[in-house]
Amino acid sequence: MEEKRIAQIKEELKMTEDDGLASFTERYGGDARAGVQKLVEQAKGRLARLFAERERIEKLKIYEREYEPCGYVCGIDEAGRGPLAGPVVAGAVILPADCDILYINDSKKLSAAKREELYAVIMEKAVAVGVGMAGPGRIDEINILQATYEAMREAISKLSVKPDILLNDAVTIPGVAIRQVPIIKGDAKSISIGAASIIAKVTRDRLMLEYDRIMPEYGFASNKGYGSAEHIAALKKYGPSPIHRAGFIGNFV
Repeated sequence: MEEKRIAQIKEELKMTEDDGLASFTERYGGDARAGVQKLVEQAKGRLARLFAERERIEKLKIYEREYEPCGYVCGIDEAGRGPLAGPVVAGAVILPADCDILYINDSKKLSAAKREELYAVIMEKAVAVGVGMAGPGRIDEINILQATYEAMREAISKLSVKPDILLNDAVTIPGVAIRQVPIIKGDAKSISIGAASIIAKVTRDRLMLEYDRIMPEYGFASNKGYGSAEHIAALKKYGPSPIHRAGFIGNFV
């Protein structure tokens, strides 16, 4: 059989999914050509990173394993407590006990593209997902902390499966009868909270993109409502928009 060209093997590696890397290294490990051996080393590097990621994810399941005997374990997190504009959004996620999703992390540590990719995977594989939010008017009315709690309660209420225990990123939500476990920096320590942080962040970012189309002068597509220099300059020039939080912008208008 005609020997494959190195360019063909390179393209084959490019198209190889994670679960095919081991067979790729076996298939071409005996090929003496330097170019092929370089590709085999790349495949081995990908495999090593894959194993390391699987180990990291297993460590992220420590709380889920601890509380699995309680029943359905739900992670809770929010996005948007600090911006000058837009809502605060909460996510609630119940993952399956045998969850095999890789690369979940604190949403702030992920690129926008990776968050979008993981959002789709979480929505597909989760047992249940709930989203809640509180708008700028509500934030001004009851303060950001209470509005965050309100959004979290709404997210829980929208789950199609009732959770038996909540793993929260650092907070205890008032007015919730379900047992709660607050975890400091939980979005980087619990796979469920990390998943909830991704759902909340992507949902909020998509909303801010929509607001940018309506009010492009504030740059919401890039700043997502946070107080960047450009955003503050626009706020001073154009005044507040309907989605600005009056209690957050007193120093600028």
